[in-house]
Amino acid sequence: MTPLFHPMLVNGPFGDPGVYVDFLFEKRALMFDLGDLRALASRKILRLSDVFVSHAHMDHFFGFDWLFRICLGRERLMRIYGPPGFLAQVAGKLGAYTWNLVARYDTDFTLEATEIHPGGRARRARFRCHAAFGREHEHELAIDDGILLDEPAFRVRCRLLDHGTPCLGFVLEEKQHVNVWKDRLDALGFPTGAWLRELKQAVLAGQPDATPFRVWWKAQGVLHEKLLPLGELKQRILEIVPGQKIAYITDVADHADNAAHIATLAAGADLLFIEAPFLAADAERAAQKYHLTAHQAGTLARAAGVKTVIPFHFSPRYNERETELRDEIAAAFAGR
Repeated sequence: MTPLFHPMLVNGPFGDPGVYVDFLFEKRALMFDLGDLRALASRKILRLSDVFVSHAHMDHFFGFDWLFRICLGRERLMRIYGPPGFLAQVAGKLGAYTWNLVARYDTDFTLEATEIHPGGRARRARFRCHAAFGREHEHELAIDDGILLDEPAFRVRCRLLDHGTPCLGFVLEEKQHVNVWKDRLDALGFPTGAWLRELKQAVLAGQPDATPFRVWWKAQGVLHEKLLPLGELKQRILEIVPGQKIAYITDVADHADNAAHIATLAAGADLLFIEAPFLAADAERAAQKYHLTAHQAGTLARAAGVKTVIPFHFSPRYNERETELRDEIAAAFAGR
């Protein structure tokens, strides 16, 4: 299966948190947390449509200004999500700058910010270039089952966790994954092309099997077209399988409520990005800082039944001991 999502840590395991998720075949990406983004190429930043911020400690929100600087002057909407108090934090960031000239810009870059509250509640506001990034159109909304973003191919859900302050954990779920059987395609005499992407979109959107679907391609400047029922194409050339699931958990205390929320959110994930700042020998210090040890992180990953664990957010005190952290989380994940 060729994966739709391609996630990567922006910085190394000792650097500021941030996971960039690129989309296959689309000029689009998502981001979890906004630590130092300077290692990320501008062209990658400009692919971002949605950014999910766990909380506004500096190492998770420092990159907001860089992100904004790259996007300013472009005609686009970007959505950003965070925990309670996030609208005021975004407004504070933007309020630190002078915007007396931006009303003259040809473009109206707009930031839509949403802060998540307990009980399925949220508040949303917009910050527009042509309005000098003042706080506009603020309103309340309901968040069902923690779903922040729901599109035909995927969704992003969250849970509020405890870090001595509310902190969001996230999961990115591909609803279904559509594979193309290349040998069957060849047998029908159909070439690959843009029509296959359209076919996948039609399937993911749940269009009825009886829907006429246009198969088209160009050969030597000549347009070829065939109309076939969507259901027939699904049966003959497609394989529909469960999609990817990527979870992101950072800056959480080790207690029963957090563990239960993490187990539910990350259940069965293909990839779990999880913080592992401290060794078990320093569990008391981890507890004081509302962080996990590597052993606790591995135990949580095992309880959630994830397939692969990617630890990050290592404390700099272990700069020469990275292998110990990795060994400890691997042992706990394996149940040793």
